[in-house]
Parts: sequence; C-alpha cells; structure tokens
Amino acid sequence: MTAMLQNLPATVAEEGAALITAIDALVARHGAKRGALLPILQDLRAEFGEVSDLAMQVIADRLGAAPSEVQGVVTFYSFLGVDKRGRHVIRLCRTLSCMMAGTRDVAAALEAELGIPFGGTTPDGVFTLEYANCIGMCSTPPALLADAEALGCVSPAHVREVIGALRASDVQG
Repeated sequence: MTAMLQNLPATVAEEGAALITAIDALVARHGAKRGALLPILQDLRAEFGEVSDLAMQVIADRLGAAPSEVQGVVTFYSFLGVDKRGRHVIRLCRTLSCMMAGTRDVAAALEAELGIPFGGTTPDGVFTLEYANCIGMCSTPPALLADAEALGCVSPAHVREVIGALRASDVQG
C-alpha cells in the first residue's frame, strides 16, 4: 500500500498515510477478522466522515477479505455509505405514519434552518440531512434521529431546538 502512496502528491500521500495508520489502529482494537468489519467501518466513518475507496481496499487487505465484500457492506448499510457526511446527521423518518403526521413540514423547516436540501451537507461540513425509511418510532410520528438520539412527535417548531442542541454539543464536547 505504501508503494501506491509514493506516486501521489504530498498532501494526498499524507492523508493516505494517516488513513492507513487509523485503519491499522482500528484493526488492532477490533481484531483482524471479518466479524470486526462493521465496527471498524463504523469507527472509521465516525472519525473521517466517510469510507473512501482507499479505506475499503486497506480494510479488505487487513481482514483478508475481497474489496468487493467490504464495498458491499459499506453500500448496503445506510448508516455507512460512501458519501461524506457532516459531523451531525439528521435522519427524518418517511414511513407512512410519519408522513401522515407531518414529515413534509418538518423536512421543510430543517431545510430552511440549515439552508440545504435533503441529501445535502452544509458547506461547513457540520450537518447532513437524510431520510430514513424507518427508525422504529411509528407510535410517536413524525420521528427523527439527531445523530444517535431518537426523537418523536417532532414538529417544525422543534427544529431550531434540535439544531441548537447539536451545535451546543460541539461546544461542550
């Protein structure tokens, strides 16, 4: 892998070397077995905000898996994915019960508050808006996940509070 990095511009090579070092630390923590694939990918996503092609190749290498197997896992699970996401991801449920209870209004409030459409990330890389097919809160629609926190009975009036709490967690944290 280091031979691949030698022919790249210095900044790209440095980023690649940092990525490989991080992956090696994750493999040391979780183990070099295929059962460690999901925890490694989750931690990598949390640290870097994305799972790049280089990362998938290095992980496959370290776990003795085919790169296509790693890519298959990354693209199958929506919480992983290959797109770069913001530090905070807000996932709004779009099941029938949530849609009937006002998901569209909450979505419009989120887009207006953050100035981005769903599927987008703020220019500062702090927030990403995504839809979720179900977050298991059909008894309290509309529901959303603010990072890992599930919130039910969300209204457009709650949007500013949710965004504020996520911003405050950055300051505290």
